[in-house]
Amino acid sequence: MSHDHEHDHDHDHDHDRTVKPMVDEITDFEVLEIALRELCIEKGIFTAEEHRRFTEYAEQIGPTPAATLVARAWLDPDFAELARTEPMTASKEVGVDWMEPTGFGTPSDFTAFEILADTPTLHNVIVCALCSCYPRPILGNSPEWYRTPNYRRRMVRWPRQVLSEFGLSLPEGVDVRVQDSNQKHRYMVMPMRPAGTDGWSEEQLAEIITRDCLIGVALPKPGVTTNVIVDTRPAVHP
Repeated sequence: MSHDHEHDHDHDHDHDRTVKPMVDEITDFEVLEIALRELCIEKGIFTAEEHRRFTEYAEQIGPTPAATLVARAWLDPDFAELARTEPMTASKEVGVDWMEPTGFGTPSDFTAFEILADTPTLHNVIVCALCSCYPRPILGNSPEWYRTPNYRRRMVRWPRQVLSEFGLSLPEGVDVRVQDSNQKHRYMVMPMRPAGTDGWSEEQLAEIITRDCLIGVALPKPGVTTNVIVDTRPAVHP
């Protein structure tokens, strides 16, 4: 009897150890997404096939259109002015229609879009302090760190420290402006053209304008064409 009891106890212990972590991995947002998706399909708002098609489309969007837009603005002052004053029109010039970004009948209500231009005395960075609002039609899906509370809460309070943790240390004469996205407004950063790029083509310039540059946690540099952050340090509370 005692042997059977011990066996059952061990079995239950193994069950708890192997099953419980799998349950904990499902977040409240994931449960909400599943419930909302299934309800929309049940009500006929969209079909499962349409959802699959849109998901595949969304996953392949990247920052290339935004990088092209900035590179073109660096080369063409008239286009740079268009990007600042009519960013949605400038977006169409690089193939992104904010009203119908998918190209197959899926409209977007993210119609308030602004391009934030850096200057020698001003550096812009974007965040969504509430959740994870992000200019997906032109930048693709947001990086995981952009959605974390650590980034969202600390960037608005200690922007210079958070930027330094990304490896970006700005001179004291440069002000940092943190732009908070919301449900209807989306932003992206237009960094300044770096030295050492004279005579470069639009394609060459676009290669160094990474996703992180367009968020504002990095600056474009000749030879740096990847979004992998290589110079970081652990977060330290002030």
